[in-house]
Amino acid sequence: MDIKEIYDLFKQHPTICTDTREIIQGSIFISLKGENFNGNKYALKAIQEGCSYAIIDEKKYDINQNTILVHNALKTLQDLATHHRNQLNIPLIGITGTNGKTTSKELIKAILNSELNCYATEGNLNNHIGVPLSVLKINKQHEIAIIEMGANHQKEIEFLCNIAQPTYGVITNIGSAHLEGFGSMQGIIDAKKELYEFINYSKGHLFVNADDELLLSLSNGIMQTTYGESGDVTGLITDITPLISIKYNNKIIKSHLIGEFQLSNILLAICIGNYFNISNQNINKSIENYIPTNNRSQILKTKKNTLILDAYNANPSSMKAMLNSFSNQKYKNKLCILGDMLELGEETKKEHLDIIKLTNELKLDCLFVGEIFHNLTKNTFKNKVDLVKYIQKKNIQKKIILLKGSRRISLEELINIL
Repeated sequence: MDIKEIYDLFKQHPTICTDTREIIQGSIFISLKGENFNGNKYALKAIQEGCSYAIIDEKKYDINQNTILVHNALKTLQDLATHHRNQLNIPLIGITGTNGKTTSKELIKAILNSELNCYATEGNLNNHIGVPLSVLKINKQHEIAIIEMGANHQKEIEFLCNIAQPTYGVITNIGSAHLEGFGSMQGIIDAKKELYEFINYSKGHLFVNADDELLLSLSNGIMQTTYGESGDVTGLITDITPLISIKYNNKIIKSHLIGEFQLSNILLAICIGNYFNISNQNINKSIENYIPTNNRSQILKTKKNTLILDAYNANPSSMKAMLNSFSNQKYKNKLCILGDMLELGEETKKEHLDIIKLTNELKLDCLFVGEIFHNLTKNTFKNKVDLVKYIQKKNIQKKIILLKGSRRISLEELINIL
């Protein structure tokens, strides 16, 4: 069965499942494989539990009239998404970057949705599996789409662009993250600029931070609209304690976001809203109503303390930005609880030492958790178990506490004792 025939089935059953724990009646199950699982083993179960078809790539599991045998199930998913995208004649914004991808995406979505039917990547489904699944969720009712693209090695953004075929592009910033996969900062730059290269080749349009010299240099010669303190769309910060407010178009917009670094994310969203003719009233209202979730710059008030929870992920550039912002907060009794930053390869020790040095320069009271920090400085705990014991013994109260670390450190698990 070729991709056009599979697509005909998809039009009749326009929902894809890849997990038998999340079966949707009448959907198509695609048997993906990984190091520790083989989706082919669950194909029959998926059909029995309500899937109309199951796409498999191992012949021994082709034992049902509703199984479809292909050479490679993952490639079929990707090809199906590419074919589907070719049927959609709508603008699609591709967004990538070291920091701020998801927050920017959600802000842009909120603004566009105020007047348009906008689809945006759910959560952070931004890799070689997540992007095709996201593209396949775009339907004919959608008027515009935003697809988030992540990468941890060269040519990944290029590959995802060939699936999603963005007509507009955004790189939020380029900083040090996933150095283990990219090898160097130049490797990160080369990978991220693949989005710009695709937009240039396809004669699309970019939205570029005018305050970022690297992004301006990489985007030179490509059709673009800029934002920032010196861009086509400009704004300035009026307050940062604890939430950022900005002045734009002679009006104050009060957000639910933390940190001066959020200015560029907000201005990006405004820039795109302007470009697609969203009214200023709806732009302002959308920004003011957007509340971050998923452990991303959330403010939580417990019986004991006020927490700034930014524990979804961490890399050197996002860690430094948040620490500088936290230092500027006009509060007493501040405390940082910082977790290891992962996937930094040969730069691991240097980057962690830089963070320790920065916290000293900013005179921030810090507790560090994780094996990397534990081997480099005092006031550290090798694991969360030891940290929990310390917190319970000290009975920490009446503090403003920043929690930031890589996803696997799971600092959000400390909420109940803080």
